[in-house]
Amino acid sequence: MYSQSKKDEAIRLRKEGNSYSFISSKIRVAKSTLSIWLKDVPFVPNSLTKNNRIKNINNIITIKRADKAASYKSALDYGNKQIGKLSERDIFMLGLGIYSGEGSKTGNQIRIVNSDPRIIKFSIMWFKRSFGLTDENFRLRLHLYPDNDEEKSINFWANTIEIKREFFQPTYVDIRVNKKRNRRGVLPYGTAHMGIVGNGNKDFGVLLQRKIIASIDFALRQVSRDYFNGKMSVFQTDVAGSTPASRTLNELNCFL
Repeated sequence: MYSQSKKDEAIRLRKEGNSYSFISSKIRVAKSTLSIWLKDVPFVPNSLTKNNRIKNINNIITIKRADKAASYKSALDYGNKQIGKLSERDIFMLGLGIYSGEGSKTGNQIRIVNSDPRIIKFSIMWFKRSFGLTDENFRLRLHLYPDNDEEKSINFWANTIEIKREFFQPTYVDIRVNKKRNRRGVLPYGTAHMGIVGNGNKDFGVLLQRKIIASIDFALRQVSRDYFNGKMSVFQTDVAGSTPASRTLNELNCFL
């Protein structure tokens, strides 16, 4: 049991704006006991308490930053160890993965949309190395918002992915007035819609789109055979309710 004088001293120190930690160290009373004694005592932190709080917050921020940096380093080390040097097959498979997630599967269009210039630049390189396309086969259309600077955005994409301005198509500006204010500035250079034109070469038209979709399908079939005992369904829909990509696969399957 603590004496009344201890409790009175704790109340006095609390009214002076001291923290539980300071009072506990001063009168040697557990903070759990102080929380009972002082729960109804008016409290306005004094300058010492405020400064200590700032120091504690700064210490927490420093620790969190250090933990975050260590986490990033661990992730980078892991990625570097797992990836290593990429082979041509690795590049081809990475391209299929990107197209599967970011590419167009509708109709006969070949298009990849992304706000990350690394994805667009890699995709151009992928099409060149894997399918023999040249610079003249690529077109770029920017999708911007009213808060984007069109000229600055065009220069950014042209310089970053090294594509001539003559291959840029007219910019599309989204003029929706209900765009959330907290989303403004999130995409300072908009998104790039990278498309393919065959320029009269049939190999770079519908056939190329079918090759890409078929390669993705065969990769998924291989995964199904090797890791799911053939039980992973791939586009099992009827023709009437199927997606454009599944209709392409249904057509291809007629030849398998």
